[in-house]
Amino acid sequence: MQDYTQEIMEMGIRAKEAARSLRTLSSDEKKNLLSEIYDQLLLAKEDILAANTIDVADARSSGIKEALVERLTLNETRFEEMMSGLSQIIRLKDPVGEIDSMWINDAGLTIGAKRVPLGVIAMIYESRPNVTVDATALCLKTGNAVILKGGSDALLTNKAILVAIDKAITLCKLPIGTVQLVKTTDREFTKQLLCAKQYIDCVIPRGGAGLIHFVSDHSKIPMIETGTGNCHIYVDFDYNEDDALKIIDNAKIQRPGACNAVETVLIHKKIAHTMVPKLIDYLTEKGVSLALCEQAYGIASSKNILNKQCSVATVVDWETEYLDYKLAVKIVSDIDEAIGHIEQFSTGHSEAILTNHYDHAQYFLNHVDSSTVYVNASTRFTDGGQFGFGAEIGISTQKLHARGPMGLKALTTIKYIVYGTGQIRN
Repeated sequence: MQDYTQEIMEMGIRAKEAARSLRTLSSDEKKNLLSEIYDQLLLAKEDILAANTIDVADARSSGIKEALVERLTLNETRFEEMMSGLSQIIRLKDPVGEIDSMWINDAGLTIGAKRVPLGVIAMIYESRPNVTVDATALCLKTGNAVILKGGSDALLTNKAILVAIDKAITLCKLPIGTVQLVKTTDREFTKQLLCAKQYIDCVIPRGGAGLIHFVSDHSKIPMIETGTGNCHIYVDFDYNEDDALKIIDNAKIQRPGACNAVETVLIHKKIAHTMVPKLIDYLTEKGVSLALCEQAYGIASSKNILNKQCSVATVVDWETEYLDYKLAVKIVSDIDEAIGHIEQFSTGHSEAILTNHYDHAQYFLNHVDSSTVYVNASTRFTDGGQFGFGAEIGISTQKLHARGPMGLKALTTIKYIVYGTGQIRN
């Protein structure tokens, strides 16, 4: 086992020094820095895409499933989307320095709650090289230094992106510890980094359940849990089935490797005999495998529409975040059984109800305890860009400090500022 103590200490010291400089930057100075990063990324576009082509080829040759390769891919369209997100972050209002509230206490002290940066953030994530840019932009906009640990499958892409970011930081005469990329793929480094609480104020893991559990198990640094998305859609008995298929299609197929993709569809028993066959025909034709509850499997068998893409669901299927072209399907007797299933198996990410009943919609919204709950829409909208945040640092599935898509404000905390006129406490 290699000892990375010295390397982590040096990285941590650089980050702490940078954080001291960043927390006093003006909004205009931070805007200029991000604008310079934008320009340098454009200049490095061909190098970044070329590096990503190699990463994608290596991922495919190593046997990574296609849905995860899709997450890794940074093509022309994805590059433009990444740059658009950065542009939006540049234009957003800087929350640092805002006074959330101010009041005068009985002693005549004027007390205010002021927004300030968290300090040094460690971002540990998988695939998705756009996260390298998103995390950098969101952290710098809020005056935080950031240490980035991306996945080994995107290392070449991330290195190419950091070359451009480093140029911008140098041109803006900011400390070298402002943004740092971990370049080793040794998991032991990550494990030791998670113990560096004297240098790092917050760690944010973004990826699958394995990564989240690894960070949770080993971190001595305060952690914001993000990402794991065992998401559900409940189809009520009165909703148009063709419209439901379109929403389920989008939620499952558009980006199956995303944490906001639907993993289980719950169908009211009143429409099961028509909805289940439609769902099987529609999704299996698009390459989706279906894990069917016994009742749904029986309906499919009676109509002679079972195929090799259909199987009988087990408890493991209800628990699994597939991140792939697979969907679990369960028939429920009513909205309460649907909510009960979600309560038992959800990871607290995103859930949706498709219904024409206002009271059912409100009941679902009030009783489902996840970060984001939808009425008549795809779960794929749980995204910082879609919520108007420009991008996101991740989607928090916990309840302390931040919840749901995390934008700029989630990367700040408060400190109390107190103005007196010579008061002493009796």
